[in-house]
Amino acid sequence: MIPGVRNVVPVGSGKGGVGKSTVSANLAVALAQMGARVGLMDADIYGPSIPTILGITESPKPGKQGIRPVEAHGVKVISAGFFVRQDQAVVWRGPMLAKLVDQFLREVEWGELDYLVVDLPPGTGDVQLTLCQRIPLTGAVIVSTPQDVALKVAEKAYIMFQQLKCPILGIVENMSYYICKHCGTRENIFDTGGAERAAARWNVPMLGRIPLATRIREDSDHGRPVVAEAGAEAAAFIEIAKNLAAQISIRNMKDAEQPAARITF
Repeated sequence: MIPGVRNVVPVGSGKGGVGKSTVSANLAVALAQMGARVGLMDADIYGPSIPTILGITESPKPGKQGIRPVEAHGVKVISAGFFVRQDQAVVWRGPMLAKLVDQFLREVEWGELDYLVVDLPPGTGDVQLTLCQRIPLTGAVIVSTPQDVALKVAEKAYIMFQQLKCPILGIVENMSYYICKHCGTRENIFDTGGAERAAARWNVPMLGRIPLATRIREDSDHGRPVVAEAGAEAAAFIEIAKNLAAQISIRNMKDAEQPAARITF
Protein backbone atom coordinates (compact mmCIF):
# COMPACT_ATOMS: atom_id res chain seq x y z
CA MET A 1 0.00 0.00 0.00
CA ILE A 2 1.02 3.63 -0.49
CA PRO A 3 1.02 5.23 2.99
CA GLY A 4 -1.90 7.63 3.36
CA VAL A 5 -3.57 6.77 0.03
CA ARG A 6 -6.99 5.19 0.48
CA ASN A 7 -7.96 4.37 -3.11
CA VAL A 8 -5.89 3.87 -6.27
CA VAL A 9 -7.97 4.14 -9.44
CA PRO A 10 -6.30 3.52 -12.82
CA VAL A 11 -7.98 4.93 -15.92
CA GLY A 12 -7.29 2.80 -18.99
CA SER A 13 -8.29 2.33 -22.60
CA GLY A 14 -7.72 -0.27 -25.25
CA LYS A 15 -6.43 2.28 -27.77
CA GLY A 16 -5.18 5.81 -27.99
CA GLY A 17 -7.21 8.78 -29.16
CA VAL A 18 -10.32 8.12 -27.06
CA GLY A 19 -9.68 10.97 -24.60
CA LYS A 20 -8.42 8.90 -21.68
CA SER A 21 -6.05 11.59 -20.37
CA THR A 22 -8.72 14.29 -20.68
CA VAL A 23 -11.10 12.08 -18.71
CA SER A 24 -8.44 11.32 -16.07
CA ALA A 25 -7.58 14.99 -15.53
CA ASN A 26 -11.17 16.22 -15.37
CA LEU A 27 -12.27 13.38 -13.08
CA ALA A 28 -9.42 14.18 -10.69
CA VAL A 29 -10.35 17.88 -10.62
CA ALA A 30 -14.06 17.06 -10.23
CA LEU A 31 -13.33 14.78 -7.25
CA ALA A 32 -11.26 17.56 -5.69
CA GLN A 33 -14.12 20.01 -6.22
CA MET A 34 -16.34 17.59 -4.30
CA GLY A 35 -14.06 17.99 -1.28
CA ALA A 36 -11.85 14.92 -1.70
CA ARG A 37 -8.06 14.86 -1.38
CA VAL A 38 -6.89 13.80 -4.83
CA GLY A 39 -3.63 12.90 -6.54
CA LEU A 40 -3.12 12.35 -10.26
CA MET A 41 -0.29 10.16 -11.51
CA ASP A 42 0.44 10.47 -15.22
CA ALA A 43 1.75 7.00 -16.09
CA ASP A 44 1.34 7.53 -19.83
CA ILE A 45 5.11 7.65 -20.03
CA TYR A 46 5.49 7.60 -23.82
CA GLY A 47 2.97 10.40 -24.34
CA PRO A 48 2.40 12.39 -21.12
CA SER A 49 -0.24 15.07 -21.60
CA ILE A 50 -1.53 15.77 -18.07
CA PRO A 51 0.75 18.82 -17.52
CA THR A 52 -0.61 20.39 -20.72
CA ILE A 53 -4.26 19.66 -19.88
CA LEU A 54 -3.88 21.13 -16.37
CA GLY A 55 -1.73 24.06 -17.49
CA ILE A 56 1.24 23.13 -15.31
CA THR A 57 4.50 24.86 -16.18
CA GLU A 58 6.48 24.39 -12.95
CA SER A 59 8.45 21.28 -12.01
CA PRO A 60 8.30 19.11 -8.89
CA LYS A 61 10.66 20.03 -6.06
CA PRO A 62 12.62 17.78 -3.70
CA GLY A 63 10.76 17.09 -0.48
CA LYS A 64 11.86 15.80 2.91
CA GLN A 65 11.48 12.15 1.94
CA GLY A 66 11.15 12.17 -1.82
CA ILE A 67 9.61 14.20 -4.63
CA ARG A 68 6.98 16.81 -3.81
CA PRO A 69 4.22 16.71 -6.46
CA VAL A 70 3.02 19.84 -8.20
CA GLU A 71 -0.43 21.08 -7.13
CA ALA A 72 -2.91 22.34 -9.73
CA HIS A 73 -6.67 22.88 -9.46
CA GLY A 74 -6.62 21.27 -6.00
CA VAL A 75 -4.93 18.10 -7.27
CA LYS A 76 -1.42 16.77 -6.52
CA VAL A 77 0.20 15.83 -9.83
CA ILE A 78 3.25 13.85 -10.94
CA SER A 79 4.07 13.12 -14.57
CA ALA A 80 6.88 11.85 -16.76
CA GLY A 81 6.29 15.05 -18.69
CA PHE A 82 8.01 16.96 -15.88
CA PHE A 83 11.27 15.13 -16.49
CA VAL A 84 11.38 14.82 -20.30
CA ARG A 85 12.02 17.75 -22.64
CA GLN A 86 9.48 18.56 -25.32
CA ASP A 87 12.00 17.65 -28.02
CA GLN A 88 12.79 14.27 -26.44
CA ALA A 89 11.18 10.91 -27.10
CA VAL A 90 10.99 8.25 -24.38
CA VAL A 91 12.55 5.11 -25.84
CA TRP A 92 12.54 2.74 -22.88
CA ARG A 93 12.21 -0.98 -22.38
CA GLY A 94 10.00 -2.61 -19.75
CA PRO A 95 12.44 -2.50 -16.78
CA MET A 96 12.89 1.27 -17.13
CA LEU A 97 9.14 1.78 -17.28
CA ALA A 98 8.69 -0.38 -14.18
CA LYS A 99 11.34 1.59 -12.31
CA LEU A 100 9.66 4.92 -13.05
CA VAL A 101 6.25 3.59 -11.99
CA ASP A 102 7.83 2.38 -8.73
CA GLN A 103 9.36 5.80 -8.15
CA PHE A 104 6.04 7.54 -8.75
CA LEU A 105 4.35 5.19 -6.28
CA ARG A 106 7.01 5.03 -3.56
CA GLU A 107 9.13 8.17 -3.81
CA VAL A 108 6.49 10.86 -4.28
CA GLU A 109 5.21 12.60 -1.15
CA TRP A 110 1.53 12.03 -1.84
CA GLY A 111 0.46 12.61 1.75
CA GLU A 112 -3.10 11.81 2.75
CA LEU A 113 -5.26 11.12 -0.32
CA ASP A 114 -8.79 9.85 -0.73
CA TYR A 115 -8.12 9.03 -4.39
CA LEU A 116 -5.01 8.56 -6.50
CA VAL A 117 -6.13 8.60 -10.15
CA VAL A 118 -3.62 6.95 -12.49
CA ASP A 119 -3.68 7.89 -16.17
CA LEU A 120 -2.43 4.73 -17.89
CA PRO A 121 -0.95 4.48 -21.37
CA PRO A 122 -3.26 2.98 -23.99
CA GLY A 123 -3.16 -0.76 -24.49
CA THR A 124 -2.19 -3.64 -22.24
CA GLY A 125 1.55 -3.35 -21.67
CA ASP A 126 4.31 -3.09 -19.10
CA VAL A 127 2.98 -0.11 -17.14
CA GLN A 128 -0.39 -1.76 -16.52
CA LEU A 129 1.27 -5.01 -15.46
CA THR A 130 3.72 -3.23 -13.13
CA LEU A 131 0.98 -1.22 -11.45
CA CYS A 132 -1.19 -4.28 -10.81
CA GLN A 133 1.80 -6.21 -9.47
CA ARG A 134 3.04 -3.52 -7.11
CA ILE A 135 0.00 -2.34 -5.18
CA PRO A 136 -3.63 -3.25 -4.48
CA LEU A 137 -5.96 -1.32 -6.76
CA THR A 138 -9.45 -0.23 -5.75
CA GLY A 139 -10.70 -0.67 -9.30
CA ALA A 140 -10.24 0.56 -12.84
CA VAL A 141 -12.17 2.88 -15.14
CA ILE A 142 -12.25 2.10 -18.87
CA VAL A 143 -12.69 4.91 -21.39
CA SER A 144 -13.94 4.28 -24.92
CA THR A 145 -15.68 6.05 -27.76
CA PRO A 146 -19.02 4.55 -28.87
CA GLN A 147 -18.13 2.92 -32.18
CA ASP A 148 -17.69 -0.84 -32.44
CA VAL A 149 -14.03 -0.70 -33.53
CA ALA A 150 -13.06 1.24 -30.38
CA LEU A 151 -15.15 -0.94 -28.07
CA LYS A 152 -13.64 -4.13 -29.45
CA VAL A 153 -10.20 -2.81 -28.50
CA ALA A 154 -11.50 -1.52 -25.14
CA GLU A 155 -12.58 -5.08 -24.41
CA LYS A 156 -8.88 -6.02 -24.44
CA ALA A 157 -8.38 -3.63 -21.51
CA TYR A 158 -11.38 -5.17 -19.74
CA ILE A 159 -9.94 -8.68 -20.21
CA MET A 160 -6.52 -7.53 -19.00
CA PHE A 161 -7.92 -6.09 -15.76
CA GLN A 162 -9.94 -9.25 -15.25
CA GLN A 163 -6.81 -11.38 -15.66
CA LEU A 164 -4.93 -9.17 -13.21
CA LYS A 165 -7.75 -9.43 -10.65
CA CYS A 166 -8.43 -5.70 -10.75
CA PRO A 167 -12.15 -4.85 -10.35
CA ILE A 168 -13.83 -2.69 -12.99
CA LEU A 169 -15.53 0.32 -11.43
CA GLY A 170 -17.21 1.28 -14.69
CA ILE A 171 -16.95 2.47 -18.26
CA VAL A 172 -17.06 6.03 -19.61
CA GLU A 173 -18.32 6.77 -23.12
CA ASN A 174 -16.37 9.74 -24.47
CA MET A 175 -17.32 11.66 -27.64
CA SER A 176 -20.77 10.20 -27.15
CA TYR A 177 -22.65 12.82 -29.16
CA TYR A 178 -22.26 16.24 -30.76
CA ILE A 179 -24.66 19.16 -30.41
CA CYS A 180 -24.43 21.85 -33.09
CA LYS A 181 -23.94 25.25 -31.43
CA HIS A 182 -25.83 26.98 -34.24
CA CYS A 183 -29.02 24.92 -34.54
CA GLY A 184 -28.93 22.66 -31.48
CA THR A 185 -29.20 19.48 -33.56
CA ARG A 186 -27.74 16.42 -31.89
CA GLU A 187 -25.61 14.14 -34.05
CA ASN A 188 -24.12 10.80 -33.05
CA ILE A 189 -20.93 11.13 -35.07
CA PHE A 190 -19.27 8.03 -33.62
CA ASP A 191 -22.57 6.23 -32.99
CA THR A 192 -23.86 6.29 -29.41
CA GLY A 193 -24.76 3.85 -26.67
CA GLY A 194 -21.97 1.44 -27.51
CA ALA A 195 -20.37 1.76 -24.08
CA GLU A 196 -23.72 1.14 -22.40
CA ARG A 197 -24.14 -2.08 -24.37
CA ALA A 198 -20.59 -3.10 -23.47
CA ALA A 199 -21.23 -2.34 -19.79
CA ALA A 200 -24.29 -4.60 -19.87
CA ARG A 201 -22.33 -7.36 -21.60
CA TRP A 202 -19.42 -7.10 -19.15
CA ASN A 203 -21.74 -6.63 -16.16
CA VAL A 204 -20.02 -3.42 -15.05
CA PRO A 205 -21.51 0.01 -14.24
CA MET A 206 -22.00 2.66 -16.92
CA LEU A 207 -20.52 5.79 -15.30
CA GLY A 208 -21.69 8.29 -17.89
CA ARG A 209 -21.31 9.96 -21.29
CA ILE A 210 -19.20 12.92 -22.36
CA PRO A 211 -20.10 14.95 -25.46
CA LEU A 212 -17.82 15.63 -28.41
CA ALA A 213 -17.38 19.35 -27.84
CA THR A 214 -15.01 21.99 -29.18
CA ARG A 215 -14.83 23.59 -25.75
CA ILE A 216 -13.32 20.48 -24.16
CA ARG A 217 -10.57 20.42 -26.79
CA GLU A 218 -9.91 24.17 -26.57
CA ASP A 219 -9.78 24.20 -22.76
CA SER A 220 -7.45 21.18 -22.68
CA ASP A 221 -5.11 22.76 -25.24
CA HIS A 222 -4.98 25.96 -23.16
CA GLY A 223 -4.39 24.21 -19.83
CA ARG A 224 -7.87 24.72 -18.41
CA PRO A 225 -9.72 21.55 -17.38
CA VAL A 226 -13.26 22.07 -18.62
CA VAL A 227 -14.71 20.84 -15.32
CA ALA A 228 -13.31 23.95 -13.63
CA GLU A 229 -15.86 26.10 -15.49
CA ALA A 230 -19.65 26.01 -15.59
CA GLY A 231 -21.41 24.37 -18.51
CA ALA A 232 -22.91 21.17 -19.85
CA GLU A 233 -19.48 19.64 -20.47
CA ALA A 234 -18.43 20.25 -16.87
CA ALA A 235 -21.71 18.82 -15.62
CA ALA A 236 -21.05 15.59 -17.54
CA PHE A 237 -17.68 15.10 -15.84
CA ILE A 238 -19.08 15.98 -12.41
CA GLU A 239 -21.86 13.42 -12.80
CA ILE A 240 -19.31 10.75 -13.75
CA ALA A 241 -17.14 11.69 -10.76
CA LYS A 242 -20.12 11.29 -8.44
CA ASN A 243 -20.94 7.89 -9.94
CA LEU A 244 -17.31 6.83 -9.63
CA ALA A 245 -17.14 7.87 -5.97
CA ALA A 246 -20.32 5.89 -5.31
CA GLN A 247 -18.89 2.78 -6.98
CA ILE A 248 -15.69 3.09 -4.94
CA SER A 249 -17.72 3.30 -1.72
CA ILE A 250 -19.71 0.21 -2.72
CA ARG A 251 -16.52 -1.67 -3.59
CA ASN A 252 -14.86 -0.73 -0.31
CA MET A 253 -17.87 -1.87 1.71
CA LYS A 254 -17.88 -5.22 -0.08
CA ASP A 255 -14.15 -5.67 0.43
CA ALA A 256 -14.02 -4.43 4.01
CA GLU A 257 -13.13 -7.87 5.31
CA GLN A 258 -11.08 -8.98 2.33
CA PRO A 259 -7.86 -7.25 1.16
CA ALA A 260 -7.49 -6.34 -2.52
CA ALA A 261 -5.77 -8.91 -4.66
CA ARG A 262 -2.10 -8.52 -5.55
CA ILE A 263 -0.77 -10.33 -8.58
CA THR A 264 2.72 -11.81 -8.80
CA PHE A 265 4.36 -13.71 -11.62
